Amino acid sequence: MRRIISLTLVIFALALVGCSKLTMENYGKLKVGQSYEEVTALLGNPTRCDESLGIRQCIWGDENKGVKVGFAAGKALAFSANNLK
Repeated sequence: MRRIISLTLVIFALALVGCSKLTMENYGKLKVGQSYEEVTALLGNPTRCDESLGIRQCIWGDENKGVKVGFAAGKALAFSANNLK
């Protein structure tokens, strides 16, 4: 029974990794002027967003692998990627 549970957990973990929206393909679909909703449709929910003086900076992933998008007036202004495949 333990082997079945362990195997099920491994398969579930692999499925989650395979479902990541943080890919170079999705990053390539980002365009200046897209709304926050359009960006989250491509990348999923951000890990973190910070806002200062009307500029919102959102991060998907972390320092090792991720995407950063800056929004002004609700529209993507600049974006960068780190270690995407």
